[in-house]
Amino acid sequence: MAVSNNITAVLNFIALLCSIPIIGAGIWLASKPDNECIHLFRWPVVLLGILILLVSLAGFVGAYWNRECLLAFHLFCMAVLIVILISLLIFSFVVTKPDGGYGVPGRGYKEYRLGGYSAWLRNHVTGSGNWGKIRTCLSESDVCSKLSGDYISADQFFLAHISPLQASSIHFYIPLFFCLSVNSVSGCCKPPTVCGYGYVNPTLWINPANPAADPDCYMWSNDQSQLCYGCNACKAGLLGNLRKEWRKANVILIVAVVALIWVYLIACSAFKNAQTEDLFRRYKEGWA
Repeated sequence: MAVSNNITAVLNFIALLCSIPIIGAGIWLASKPDNECIHLFRWPVVLLGILILLVSLAGFVGAYWNRECLLAFHLFCMAVLIVILISLLIFSFVVTKPDGGYGVPGRGYKEYRLGGYSAWLRNHVTGSGNWGKIRTCLSESDVCSKLSGDYISADQFFLAHISPLQASSIHFYIPLFFCLSVNSVSGCCKPPTVCGYGYVNPTLWINPANPAADPDCYMWSNDQSQLCYGCNACKAGLLGNLRKEWRKANVILIVAVVALIWVYLIACSAFKNAQTEDLFRRYKEGWA
């Protein structure tokens, strides 16, 4: 086997290794409670990582057994997959750039506004066509039930660093010529603070002092299967969780795509050298 093919085989093995963190990031995203409820975001990264692994394996086999057609096919497919991965990264950065979260004095967690997120996320995640199934899925998860066992006193709960899905804030728009803004601490697991509910435990609140302060005040229910899953605040918390998780996964994907581009460029150079070596060998054999 030519030196260039040896190099190509090693590079494809490195590319194969690069697919592992991509698959791992996808599995991590898919395992999160919110992504389990949103099938649109659940498997694309895992699928992309598996395709990169298979294409890298094909390239390794083609280089090891000197199959030029297989190597050319590998380079073409890898270029397509790298472009798709870069496109996915750019898209995820764009749609997760707006942040509906902000800090609040006296609270360990942030508050979140639904209108603070990108329109694409709001339409595709919290739209009327999707939210019913997502709401049912969330209510059947242990997202809120975990809180009751972790926090006892009100002070302990208010200073806790709970997730956006468990504590969020709303900012919703009426699709006319104006918008209506309502700021309030809320989430899937508790009512808005502005409602003035009395704390009993993280998922049990009583006697609202100001129930007309926010539309979500009327949506709250102490029924553990209902809570605030129908609230705009719950939607905002879900988007906050998605943003946080995808931002973390993007760091891994960026490192992987940089490594893949570097490996791909060297592999292209090695492939051209292998073709040159083969052409020179045939030329010498023709003169012999």
